[in-house]
Amino acid sequence: MTTTTDHALPARPKDPEPKPFGPGSILWDEIGLYLSAIAGNSAFILQAMHPAIGTVVDKMSSFRTDPVGRAVRSFASVQTWVYGGQTAIEEGRRLREMHRPLSAVDEKGRRHHALSAEPWAWVHLSGYYATVTASRYFSRTPMTLERERQIFEEFLNLGRILQVPERMLPRTVSDYWVYFDDMVTGTLVPHKVAHEVLEQMDKVPPTVPAWLRPLLVPFSLTGGRFARFVTVGTLPEAARRKLGLTWTPADERKLQALGAAIGRTVPLLPERLAYMPIAYRARQAARAHQRLQDALAHRPI
Repeated sequence: MTTTTDHALPARPKDPEPKPFGPGSILWDEIGLYLSAIAGNSAFILQAMHPAIGTVVDKMSSFRTDPVGRAVRSFASVQTWVYGGQTAIEEGRRLREMHRPLSAVDEKGRRHHALSAEPWAWVHLSGYYATVTASRYFSRTPMTLERERQIFEEFLNLGRILQVPERMLPRTVSDYWVYFDDMVTGTLVPHKVAHEVLEQMDKVPPTVPAWLRPLLVPFSLTGGRFARFVTVGTLPEAARRKLGLTWTPADERKLQALGAAIGRTVPLLPERLAYMPIAYRARQAARAHQRLQDALAHRPI
């Protein structure tokens, strides 16, 4: 009888656990700003240009029939990722479960699943590009290599909150930009959903009552054109080319001037006006909790 000795294999390193965000992180200060709702729109266009994401959104999303409601729900979810504490972890699980059954067939007969590793990772990782780019244009804080690295580390944690497979997360900032350029040039397509989202920006939403629509047209044109201008300007040039969008040196100078003016103005606004509701309440609660901890630390004993 031959006896075989089992040799224990080295334990596989455990994937890092997601950690709720809090004061001191860059995303805590940036993601909840109303400005991010405009400055981050380039991420939605980049996501819609992915064949799988564009197909699922085209067939199953309410972006045509209820664009405002869909946007409100999306921004509330994004705020929850950063400001929700333990609820952020639960929101990541909820999103995975919500997207699990979603799949659709494109015009070529190919079936795409919302939870396939590549598109699920791209939804998240395109946000890093949008955050860094928006910060370069609209933040008063210079985009140093250290700041970019910190944002990247925070996005890795955010990816874990959203249950992006660890193998899909780039290891370094340099790895990320190689991955990003490869995705933009080799995977993204000029999907019709991306074009539709851009075209909707300066139109009154279809859910607005007919009697109110004429009153809102001027506001939609002004705000929508501004949002579209910022969105096009913050897309990578390769994506603009694929979508057939023009961007001139004069446009770039205008965006830089707008960004500098907004970057100086936003920090002067009261926090209630600068931040979306979930972010504002979370920041209030964090300060109140810190005051309580300070009082307890200095209580008479």
